[in-house]
Amino acid sequence: MKMDMKTYIEEAESVLLHTYNRYQIVLDKGEGVHLYDQNGREYLDFVAGIAVFALGYHHKEYNDALKAQIDKLIHTSNYYYNAPAIEAAKKLKKVSGMDRVFFTNSGAEAMEGAIKAARKYAWLKDGAHDHEIIAMEHSFHGRTMGALAVTGNPKYREPFEPLIGNVKFAKLNDIDSVLSQITEKTCAIILEPVQGEGGLTPATEEFLKALRKVCDEKDILLIFDEVQCGMGRTGYMFAWQRFGVKPDIMTCAKALGCGVPIGAFLLTEKTAQHSLTSGDHGTTYGGNPLACAAADKVLELFEKEHVIDNVRRVAPYLEKRLKELMSRHACILEHRGVGLMQGLVFRQPVGPIINRAVEKGLLLINAGPDIIRFVPPLVIREEDVDRMIGILEECIEE
Repeated sequence: MKMDMKTYIEEAESVLLHTYNRYQIVLDKGEGVHLYDQNGREYLDFVAGIAVFALGYHHKEYNDALKAQIDKLIHTSNYYYNAPAIEAAKKLKKVSGMDRVFFTNSGAEAMEGAIKAARKYAWLKDGAHDHEIIAMEHSFHGRTMGALAVTGNPKYREPFEPLIGNVKFAKLNDIDSVLSQITEKTCAIILEPVQGEGGLTPATEEFLKALRKVCDEKDILLIFDEVQCGMGRTGYMFAWQRFGVKPDIMTCAKALGCGVPIGAFLLTEKTAQHSLTSGDHGTTYGGNPLACAAADKVLELFEKEHVIDNVRRVAPYLEKRLKELMSRHACILEHRGVGLMQGLVFRQPVGPIINRAVEKGLLLINAGPDIIRFVPPLVIREEDVDRMIGILEECIEE
């Protein structure tokens, strides 16, 4: 028998580990850019499962592909080949310009693999175990112990120290800050081309090109975390393609599976040939037929439905409306972001505004205590932006 939302929430609090402060709704289904709770109430979704559901909800062709794969084969392990993994890897290689793919279960796991590849690359050169990694302040790379070690927010790291060692932090868009940290032991520089959790700050073209130059000169691996900013969100399939600054290793996840858990780290041929080999890395579920069938279909639909064209069409309109909103309200200090990954910085904590928006049928998410993040499905339209702005403005005024 179906329980009411209040009962479900009470039961959740008695059985789930309390690591999330959840909103007091139980979501039941989705359609397009809208979600519906168990009472049938509609919500305009500007969260997209935290930048995951790029294609929107209940996409028939996507759903049919998953159903067909479930009827064929869900899992086999990586001791055997499977066609969906091969097809997804071919498509991912084509759109990324990278050479080798390793499928994972999540973005954090992809970052773990990237770190291991960088460490192995450096170890093969000199056999030393004291190589250093430079990451960025205010960055976020995941909750696992390796990904956490390169996350540039002490609040996330401190309760779990000691983490993996020899990690330094520099300032995003400050090349002198990076150069001052480089030593003969530096093996990798890690950053998000657009910071997500850290406040929607894009890396500049000048900064990325300067990083690429120093990495080439010193044989340091440049690693881009495209877990949130990748898969079309910035108006390019991957954010680094905006400036043509190619990494040696790249991670992606989130919208790669549009709801099915899958991630990947990708390497250039040179990096692949001088890092991880048989036995160095593995995963039981990573690259299984079901997850890869999802990624394969997502990549097909991105091209078939011109998803990135829609981002480039709607994103300037979203930016324009957000800036207009900022001009009308002194409580908004700044606009940040690019594409359909944007944010507003407020003078005060944004929790009350987001809570009020939920009550009015709009789902938003923060990026830190004072920033509202806008990461809707990539298929939104201008009228969805207008409706969101209208509700948000009511919440700010109230």
